[in-house]
Amino acid sequence: MSAAEHVVAVDQGTTSTRVAVFDAAGTVRGAAQREHAQHFPAPGWVEHDPVEIWEAVRELISLALTRARVGAGDVAAVGITNQRETVVAWDAATGRPVHRAIVWQDTRTADAMARLVAAGHEPAARERTGLPLTAYFSASKIRWLLDEVPEARELSRSGRLRVGTMDAWLVWNLTGGTGGGEHVTDVTNASRTLLMDLDAGTWSAEMLGLFGFDEEQWAAMAPQIRPSIGRLGDLAAGEGLAGVPVAGVLGDQQAASFGQALFRPGDTKNTYGTGCFLLQHTGTARPTSEHGLIATAAYQREGGPLHYALEGSVAVAGSLVQWLRDGLGLISTSAEVEVAAASVPDNGGVVIVPAFSGLYAPHWRADARGVIAGLTGHATRGHVARAALEATAYQSRDLLEALAADTGRRVETLRVDGGMTVNDALLQFQADILGVPVVRPGVTETTVQGAAWAAGLAVGVWDDLDTLAGLWREDRRWEPAMEAGERDRLLARWSHAVEASLGWA
Repeated sequence: MSAAEHVVAVDQGTTSTRVAVFDAAGTVRGAAQREHAQHFPAPGWVEHDPVEIWEAVRELISLALTRARVGAGDVAAVGITNQRETVVAWDAATGRPVHRAIVWQDTRTADAMARLVAAGHEPAARERTGLPLTAYFSASKIRWLLDEVPEARELSRSGRLRVGTMDAWLVWNLTGGTGGGEHVTDVTNASRTLLMDLDAGTWSAEMLGLFGFDEEQWAAMAPQIRPSIGRLGDLAAGEGLAGVPVAGVLGDQQAASFGQALFRPGDTKNTYGTGCFLLQHTGTARPTSEHGLIATAAYQREGGPLHYALEGSVAVAGSLVQWLRDGLGLISTSAEVEVAAASVPDNGGVVIVPAFSGLYAPHWRADARGVIAGLTGHATRGHVARAALEATAYQSRDLLEALAADTGRRVETLRVDGGMTVNDALLQFQADILGVPVVRPGVTETTVQGAAWAAGLAVGVWDDLDTLAGLWREDRRWEPAMEAGERDRLLARWSHAVEASLGWA
């Protein structure tokens, strides 16, 4: 192995940040991870501290390199993947955020988005961006900052305001910050803002106008859109990897897809993390959905065409387990949920619909709220734990059904990844309720792997997509074992519970 054949990958997620150092064989040589605080200043509001996250990234890069016993001269590139849709706004002169980051789960702008839908704007928005008009995406969060934060308005007028998703905040800081940092984003993150023309891969004048952004104002404060795989800027002096290029940026779910080697049209994965996200690569042809999925950018190599995907997004998956731990105190650790669920033979009739901030795909109902249905005196802690795991599988089934309706073909095998896939009981139930095999790869943290692969591909650590596909390995496969009648009975009960969750807000 030559000196510079390592890649540092930063995975800035919703609940934590992880940094891993990969070698040319695709092996993790060292890693470090840290959680960050979740702020809930009002019902439906979710915020993060961008400075806390930035400081964690710097420290974790240093710690991961130390654990890997890798020096700066051994690193060929840095890759970044990030929680999508989360918005940061900051002062370009001081580097100080004007407000805490508004997280993708935040619903403070739901009423404003509902008014746009009622005014008939959604069909045009879907045509231009591939997305429905919901508070999930970034545009209304940026609009809220300009409307409600006086400092943001003042800085915007003076040309000092910078806004972007979390990737833009990190790249700007890594490449120099106030000393000339690059203000850029990639097509996958830009495609989640409701402001990018999905065909052209550029900011849409039509969508900017819909959200009240002056084009000149937007050009001054927004990042430039770049390909996902290619040099976006070099790390500045003082960051420990001075001169090393940031050569790959992907939104977290696109990174997970890339790390799952979803390089052929039809390849499909499901990620089980804070939320749950199904993506199917559709190639260079932009897809459309008539059944509640969204069209999104999958990746773009520098000098190459834009690749697309169909996606289904579920807001609450692993975070439901965290709620059982932190909100209800039913378990003391997240890992304990599998033990509790295994203590009972079935869910005892209990069904949980975790619509804490509404239902995302394929329903898109902002008025939904979480329900625990089917409670009787027979229900125990174990039944609730089992129902929590099953909720993730049921929601994923809804996404697969929508995907089959859109494409006219069923997925024959589902690749899975993310933190929840350590739970064998969940994956068996997922195979049972889908009726198709579920496959877990040898590396389940495919998000950070995808960021590394993208950056390494850009600088020649890996030659091509076939080389990367050769690094993917199957770890274990779950085959469906449930009888069709039992599956139908459980799905009917799930559908009934979903109906009960609607109309609360």
